[in-house]
Amino acid sequence: MTLTTAAGVPFVRSPDAAFADLPEYPFAARWHEFEGLRMHYLDEGPRDAPVALLTHGMPTWSFLNRHLIRSLLAAGYRCIAPDHIGFGKSDKVTDESWYSIQRHAQAHSSLVEGLGLRHVTLFCQDWGGPISLAHVAADPDRYDRLVIMNTWLHHDGYVYTDALRNWNAQWKPDGLFRKNVPDPLAVGWFMMLATGAIKPPDMFAIIQSSTFPPLSPEQDQVRRGYDAPFAGLDDAALAGPRRFPLSLPFDNPTGGAADEQAATWRELKGWSKPAHFIWGGADAVFTEEWGRQWAGGLPAATFDLLPEAGHFLQETHGSRIADMLLSHVRSAS
Repeated sequence: MTLTTAAGVPFVRSPDAAFADLPEYPFAARWHEFEGLRMHYLDEGPRDAPVALLTHGMPTWSFLNRHLIRSLLAAGYRCIAPDHIGFGKSDKVTDESWYSIQRHAQAHSSLVEGLGLRHVTLFCQDWGGPISLAHVAADPDRYDRLVIMNTWLHHDGYVYTDALRNWNAQWKPDGLFRKNVPDPLAVGWFMMLATGAIKPPDMFAIIQSSTFPPLSPEQDQVRRGYDAPFAGLDDAALAGPRRFPLSLPFDNPTGGAADEQAATWRELKGWSKPAHFIWGGADAVFTEEWGRQWAGGLPAATFDLLPEAGHFLQETHGSRIADMLLSHVRSAS
């Protein structure tokens, strides 16, 4: 059923049953209101503990960070992980034109300020970088430390990879994904491909003939976790995920907040507090070379490489990421 906000914005809401018994995601749902919409977040751990704020990108949700959260909770952190509007358990606006990176950034800032968060360690990856780093630049006193993973900030001179340009092209009206993946439950199969559980020919077989490759029971549970936000909903529920690839600043400067990203880039050049770059070395979208270049421009940055990890390193190396962060924290104390 399509609902509308007081301002007339149409949205749909995921049924609670879609998230029942997800693997390794036992967290209570919490809600923050933004522009008349419910934005989901989890808030686990002692309220007086240091804060770990974990963001996500496309096409994922806070489920991506579950392994990292478990390790950070064991180390004594308070973990907060939101779902962007259009993703996860958050409401899903069905009008693609509603979405912009600036609006996502405003929703993120509203949550952080609404919760009164201080002494934050930010974990950001993919679109979570531009969205959450904008708030770091605007209100740096709330943040003690950054953990930056396979993401970017648009700025003059940034070179977009062929992999990212192709991703953008395939979501345009005549692109492979936009034309051939109308099923909202395709998201889980994308994640199976991105994390190596299936291979590119398997994905083409899904698209072309609805032939689904076998998965182990464990892999299928993970696939279901990524499909859960769209289970029981129709094609319009995918407006948020579809808009992210079409918001890349080289293609859509306004929707992608090109000027705002460049301003964040300039502001964070002066970041003198710890910044830990933890990078998946097998990512063709945001390469090791780029990660090292970015880290090299910050005075207190470290760079750790996970050579075999791909773009979604939280899914495959969550506990390793936590161990790397904790090692840096111990070294500084």
